[in-house]
Amino acid sequence: MFERNNQNGMQPMRDNHRNSGKMNMGRIKKITIGVAAGIFAGITVSQSMYSLQEDEYAVVQTFGYAQVVETPGIKFKIPYIQNVYKVSKASKQFAVGYNLETDESIDKESFMITSDYNFVNVDFYFEYQITDPIKYFYASEEPEVIVKNLAQSYIRDTVGSHGVDEVLTTGKYVIQSEIKTKLQERMELEDIGIQITNAVIQDAEVPTTEVAQAFKNVEDAKQGMETAINNANADANTRIPAANAQADKIIKDAQAQKEALIAEAEGQVARFN
Repeated sequence: MFERNNQNGMQPMRDNHRNSGKMNMGRIKKITIGVAAGIFAGITVSQSMYSLQEDEYAVVQTFGYAQVVETPGIKFKIPYIQNVYKVSKASKQFAVGYNLETDESIDKESFMITSDYNFVNVDFYFEYQITDPIKYFYASEEPEVIVKNLAQSYIRDTVGSHGVDEVLTTGKYVIQSEIKTKLQERMELEDIGIQITNAVIQDAEVPTTEVAQAFKNVEDAKQGMETAINNANADANTRIPAANAQADKIIKDAQAQKEALIAEAEGQVARFN
């Protein structure tokens, strides 16, 4: 009798414990759903807007269709449907022949041969801008790699058509202008949304110290010759006017003496008559 009563008394306690557990599970489930809904709402809000700086383009893609946004400010988009890719309007740089960040030389890029069969190391610095962000994104997979490969090709072709003396001294401006023109014309043909704005020979030297010293001596001699010519021209510009003035004085003195002698002769003739 005691055991039966004891068992009957324990049953309501077990039922209460089960009901309490169900209520806690329901509460946890509601909290979890609420947190998930909050996170989803936050992500949705963040996906609905983006900011654009003055020096940026935005390419907005909607189901494969792309359009460009250029004006700065806070912009809105359709979450989970539209994707936004930002592109800088500022000039970008790359180098051929050396590492732009570490300034370390890259011999396989800089080492080349001139038209007179001399070897030189030439480093180039380029600047470019993205003028059409849609073509930049979709016309090619790696536009920067394409630009650099074409730049290396035109550098070797152009340097190979000039003598070593031009590459190291007098022809640098002509060479870099030719390369910039050729590369920009090719960019227009490739049509990948990039414009070349600058091409500069950063450094040009021969591979050996002895040859480098010989070319330095040649350059020094040329500069000395130009200095001597300039000095001679300056001296000539000083002496010629003085010589002209002296010649003019001599001519005038001779003319005056001539007139005096004629006058004296005429007077003697008059006295004789």
